[in-house]
Amino acid sequence: MHGTGESVCRFRQKKGTGRRRTAWKDGNMLEEYYGELKKNQNPRENLSLLRSAVRDREARAALREQNGIQELLCGFLTHDDPKVRRNAALLIGDLELDGAAAALYEAYRKEETLFVRSAYPAALLRLDIGDYFDALKEHRNTLAARRTTEEERKHVAEELRELDRLITEVEGITHHTFTRFQKEHTFVLTTNREQRQVTIDEAAELSKELGKTAEQHPLGVRVRTKNMNTLTLLRTCREILLLLPAPEGIGSNPSAAAAAVWKAGVLKLLEECHDPAGAFYYRLEVKNTMELNERARFAKRFAAELARISGQRLINSVREYEVEIRLIEKKEGGYAAFIKLLTVPMRRFAYRKHALPVSVHPAAAAMFMMLAEPYLKEDAMVLDPFCGVGTMLIERDIRVPAGDKYGIDTFGDAVRMARENAAAAGEQINFINRDYFDFRHDELFDEIVTDMPMRGKKTKEEQDALYERFFDKSAQILAPGGVIVMYSNESGFVKKQLRLREDYRLLEEYCIREKTGFFLFVIQYQ
Repeated sequence: MHGTGESVCRFRQKKGTGRRRTAWKDGNMLEEYYGELKKNQNPRENLSLLRSAVRDREARAALREQNGIQELLCGFLTHDDPKVRRNAALLIGDLELDGAAAALYEAYRKEETLFVRSAYPAALLRLDIGDYFDALKEHRNTLAARRTTEEERKHVAEELRELDRLITEVEGITHHTFTRFQKEHTFVLTTNREQRQVTIDEAAELSKELGKTAEQHPLGVRVRTKNMNTLTLLRTCREILLLLPAPEGIGSNPSAAAAAVWKAGVLKLLEECHDPAGAFYYRLEVKNTMELNERARFAKRFAAELARISGQRLINSVREYEVEIRLIEKKEGGYAAFIKLLTVPMRRFAYRKHALPVSVHPAAAAMFMMLAEPYLKEDAMVLDPFCGVGTMLIERDIRVPAGDKYGIDTFGDAVRMARENAAAAGEQINFINRDYFDFRHDELFDEIVTDMPMRGKKTKEEQDALYERFFDKSAQILAPGGVIVMYSNESGFVKKQLRLREDYRLLEEYCIREKTGFFLFVIQYQ
């Protein structure tokens, strides 16, 4: 075989059950298996081996270059062994052999073995199918309307799933516009568990009616309303989840769980608040204690059953979707079901164009500022000495309008991101790429608000020294009576400095994450 060498992966022999088991490692082995395939030797095995091989980009290119590869694979589409037909179809798709589309479509039309049929639309998805798209779409609709036996159900669901992927790739999904809810529903606002009262108070600020229904929930705060627009104004919650009512419960069996979600009126609820009519594509998230593979099987069976009983009006998609269905396992067994509407514009944190892995979430920053609000002053001069992408300063100014604002960080990219975030928020903030301990300013600051740096690879002694330097430096730039609003998981080092120094006084201490030791401190410089 030409054009293959050591740079192309190679197959490595493994001892197995008598059948040759391989892992991709050498171009010489690619030549061997392709040569055997041309002689019609062990076609099922060699097609499978080549499918594994072409996961490598160079191997895929090398196999596509072989003279007669398309004719050879098309010939196997009529083989007596259904697994040979399946592997040949999938390999044609892997290699993106557009010239094989006609043969692949014709083989699909004639295929009678159920477990093979899904391979054809899976392969056609990667080819130019303009001549066959309308026929494939018509077949999909006919198949979806057909009554199936219990024995057929699994394979028909798989075929429909691949057809839906193909159709979505060509047409995209039917995009829906959120309108409004016609009646009250129960929503769960996911928020900090230790400080759920903050979100309850914020809900009461926004709407007296909303505040009357707000109460604590294991995931945050539960409210009842039909005014989704009001909910989108809440800044201290991360997500807004619509609780799907299921009085009879949602069991642990995936098919039964899908039936319970359907019975709870998931489609009716989506249709109530959207235009136009049409199928809804959704992402499924399952949170349980299962191993990853077991959870994936659960999700696959759930999605297949929900598609079947909904008449393909609820379609699971990992690439393009407008709704998320979330199943969360309950301690007593079974699941609670929620819907996250991605069709609802969420502009509250639209300014956050950039973030870093260590960046504080804007909902958390908003919660910190609401907790600290009694100690924040209008028109205050505010500094964040470890500003990152600027979230703390932006949320500080949104909660209580400040005067001059400064953000400092040693990481240049973070400062660039902070500037862009602030511009998107319409905020005037002075960002400086500098070490806080080298920073000088002619005027004293009224407030320091900051998310303290994590210890990371620093030793305990190094982190202790950082906090000592921070309190020393802050005493130099804070005005008398100035306030520090500090988010930290180093309570011991904070308390140590407060014991050692008489010029600082702890005003408030709020537990944010008990398990990981994160607290919000409000400290006054005297």
